[in-house]
Amino acid sequence: MSVFWLALAAFAIGTEAFVIAGLLPIIAADMQISAAAAGQLVTAYALAYAVGSPILAVTFNNLDRKDVLALALSCFIAGNLLAVASPGFPLLMTSRVLMALGAGLCMPTAIGVAVAVAVPERRGRAIALVTSGLTVATVVGVPLGTMMGSQFGWRATFVLVAVLGAVALAGLLFGLPRGLPKSTATLAERIAVARQDAVLYALATTTLWAIGGFTVFTYLAIPLHGLGFGAAEISLALLVFGSAAAIGNMLGGLLADRLGSASTAALGLVGMATALILLSAALKFAAPEHARYFVLLLVFGWAISGWAFYPAQVAGIIRITPEASIIALSLNASFMYLGFAIGGAIGGGVLSALGPTDLGWVGGAGVAAALVVLLLRGRQERLKPYKIAG
Repeated sequence: MSVFWLALAAFAIGTEAFVIAGLLPIIAADMQISAAAAGQLVTAYALAYAVGSPILAVTFNNLDRKDVLALALSCFIAGNLLAVASPGFPLLMTSRVLMALGAGLCMPTAIGVAVAVAVPERRGRAIALVTSGLTVATVVGVPLGTMMGSQFGWRATFVLVAVLGAVALAGLLFGLPRGLPKSTATLAERIAVARQDAVLYALATTTLWAIGGFTVFTYLAIPLHGLGFGAAEISLALLVFGSAAAIGNMLGGLLADRLGSASTAALGLVGMATALILLSAALKFAAPEHARYFVLLLVFGWAISGWAFYPAQVAGIIRITPEASIIALSLNASFMYLGFAIGGAIGGGVLSALGPTDLGWVGGAGVAAALVVLLLRGRQERLKPYKIAG
């Protein structure tokens, strides 16, 4: 039962992290700022998560895991309540940083706790149940939060997330035992793993993939609004994205087992880059009555291929660092959020300098760069035997 509360915490965190894309136009209008400026709420959150997660994990390593989760979720809940009470943009930005620090401490701790409370033969399923909270958030939480924000104001969405977080916190306080084992790596151990060539290539690939995706996803509601999408239709588009992402996540895992992680990751990146570039083409050149349907189809293709990449990438990282896979995966999560932060910043620049119809090709270029790095890593690995022989 403890794992269920961990999954609910992950659901609240995933909803909050991704729902901002659907709320962006509403927040920008309410705060009387540009969409590009509002998009920096994503950058602030992702950057705080990327930097804060490993530092906080090491800082609180000596605390009981139950206390760490209670602290993390309390920080996350407080951030959401601060957002509700924010009279202006600076305090709203501060609230997002507070949420990110709580989320960045909670998620790796939750996965470690799931492993600790499960019997050995059920540990894989326990981890999958926790991380499924994030997947379900993209399918259910994000469209629901967007619809709620459009009907009752964006602050209502943060109230919803705070309530979800509070329920998860209560469940963990009453249902989680004390004295669970600690497995947090030191900063020195993280740096040692990150310095490996294969890991550096993998982290660069993940970062560029995340940059490409969030250059577009952060501001997706803007071009959709330009096509005449109302609040309900934007929620539908986010539901399409979330459903496709869930399918892609499962498909990527299956294909990684059959085709290999590198081939599956490459296919995912090719599909995602193509869909993003075609998204810009559809927005620029298709007749408005047809563009609406093309865009939804391309959003589906982008999500299914982009999220097929991720489990294959994770499998590849485990393969190259079997002795330190937990550390490598923690680094991968931090660099993913670093990519989200950079993508949000780049997308804001594209909106300001070019326009919403140019987001797709810029994002697609980032994903294409990820593909190049992935192929370079594969080439280097193939050449290794010859270098040793020489």
